Amino acid sequence: MSGEKKKKRDYLHPKSILKTETPYCSGCQYGVVDRIIGEVIDELDIQGRTVFVAGVGCHGLAQLLVDTDTILALHGRAGATAGGIKWALDEDSVVFTIQGDGDLAAIGIGDTVRAINRGEKLTTIFCNNAGYGTTGGQMAPTSLLGQITTTTPLGRDADKTGLPFHVAEFLATLPGVVYSARHCLTSLATYNRTKRAIKTAFMKQIDGIGYGFVEILVATSTCWKMSPQEGLKWLEEHMMAEFPLGEFKDTDEVVIKHQLG
Repeated sequence: MSGEKKKKRDYLHPKSILKTETPYCSGCQYGVVDRIIGEVIDELDIQGRTVFVAGVGCHGLAQLLVDTDTILALHGRAGATAGGIKWALDEDSVVFTIQGDGDLAAIGIGDTVRAINRGEKLTTIFCNNAGYGTTGGQMAPTSLLGQITTTTPLGRDADKTGLPFHVAEFLATLPGVVYSARHCLTSLATYNRTKRAIKTAFMKQIDGIGYGFVEILVATSTCWKMSPQEGLKWLEEHMMAEFPLGEFKDTDEVVIKHQLG
């Protein structure tokens, strides 16, 4: 492929992403996550059979950008909602959720685990910004020790509020999960690794193998009260130290064979 053609291809607007103004704050990486998802949907040619279940939170604004059939679930209930949709449709449907640390790791952890226990073949994109963004920057299950939030103004204290929850590692221990990974978006290289992981998670569902999970460390500078540059630096120096990047599980063994439809 010539350099000119490759450049044109790389900068095309994904057809699965609506051409509209971003609903996110300056410096927020949620829009980058949405673009990657759009690119993957286009490359897999699954737009017409894909349903997106949005969790409650800033990440849920993706329903304004991702051009597929979409439903907004109750707070924490995206896993249960997605499972119901998957069962109601035929086995060729592709159902995925985008959820945040409050939506999935707090109120929704039970729904997520139960969906996995039922052997649901779904895909979850988990945006971890170490706090509640939409409701004012409170401490979340993934908030770091010492992190200042509106509910931990002196910094998170393990004795009082416990330890950060490592979701990708935890879910990797469950038999129903066939793929679990954590990535970030701090460079072109990490962008490409994140995209490969999301595509792998989708393929685990498309191939009928099982539940695919990708956690993405996301900088949200407004929530952290930082500039976009400071937010990226804080993510690299602090979040990546607490939450190591990589793949925690990758198997092609089908755990439960469901006959849908």
